[in-house]
Amino acid sequence: MNIPTEYDEIRPYMPHELPAVFEELIADEEFKAAMAHAFAQIPFENIAALMRSSKSNLDFQKALVYPFLRGLLKKLSSGISLSYENKEHMRSALCISNHRDIILDSALLCILMVDETDNTVEIAIGDNLLIRPWIKKLVRVNRSFIVQRSASIREMLASSKRLSSYIHHAVTERKQPVWIAQREGRAKDSNDTTQEGLIKMLSMYSNDDILDALSELNIAPTTISYEFDPCDYLKAKEFQQKRDNPEHKKSPMDDLINMQTGLYGYKGAIHYHIADVLNDKIAAMDRSLTKNEKTAAVARLIDSTIHKNYRLWPVNYYFYELLTGDTSYANMYTAEDKAKLDAYLAGQISKVDLPNRDDSYIRSKILEMYANPMINYIKANKEQ
Repeated sequence: MNIPTEYDEIRPYMPHELPAVFEELIADEEFKAAMAHAFAQIPFENIAALMRSSKSNLDFQKALVYPFLRGLLKKLSSGISLSYENKEHMRSALCISNHRDIILDSALLCILMVDETDNTVEIAIGDNLLIRPWIKKLVRVNRSFIVQRSASIREMLASSKRLSSYIHHAVTERKQPVWIAQREGRAKDSNDTTQEGLIKMLSMYSNDDILDALSELNIAPTTISYEFDPCDYLKAKEFQQKRDNPEHKKSPMDDLINMQTGLYGYKGAIHYHIADVLNDKIAAMDRSLTKNEKTAAVARLIDSTIHKNYRLWPVNYYFYELLTGDTSYANMYTAEDKAKLDAYLAGQISKVDLPNRDDSYIRSKILEMYANPMINYIKANKEQ
């Protein structure tokens, strides 16, 4: 199915566009260097041949992205798993997930979807991360569409309407699953909440009641649970930098360091859970609510669904105890777990390279990152 030209600036590349883009990437020295790092044992000529033989975006993902990520998981995780509530609905769902890792949240979902449905999700990615021309080309080859965040206020309205319309087109017309994070940027304290602005954006494609618009989108809240976050110390560092200087802003190099650390750092066990679509629950909401109240209600529904489906590990239980003093879950970890986690915490704190590092503050922020999913899990399951 052809994609309307109004989306040309933001959509993934179409199959007929790939050969020209592949040649541009193959000739790019920065791309070559990145591939040499990612595929150290494979000559670049072989990578170029695999690209040229890929007739579709999915072919490219299966030939290069899938084996790269599977190889990465063997080295840097203890395993990945997927659970879901409705496989058929999952095939054309809008997966709204919590956001931990800049690259891997969507990338790992893609390889799980290949195994389960022989397809991948289209990925929403902010233009602030596309810091080099070759990166922008590569992500569009890899079925990403662009969320414009650097536009003026006036331009942002038109951009948001186009983005909303594109997502609706992808999910309802092309039956293409889509991934988008529940908020702009990662929840650095792991207190995962859906931005109401995202919900408003998703409904902009239609002039109908917001509940009618949202109930068409096949929203499937998706919960991502990493046992360890290799960027936890970088996030804690940023918390102190912002505490000490409220005007502090990350640089593009900071984003690059976070992407590299998240990609190549140890993650332990990883689990994804895709809930069933919320169409019926959204359609059944109270129509007498104001638009803002409806938006908030949908956002909280997504939150509670994500929260109740976390997979928790000893690190969550133990760091929750260290943060809160609540020993109710002490049976969920062993003395050996405790010793390893104490060493892990001390090691991560020591990685924060600030001249005025506040060890107590850094420690509390790292503890929060692992305790907040458990706090939200407890609350969501009590409410249920």
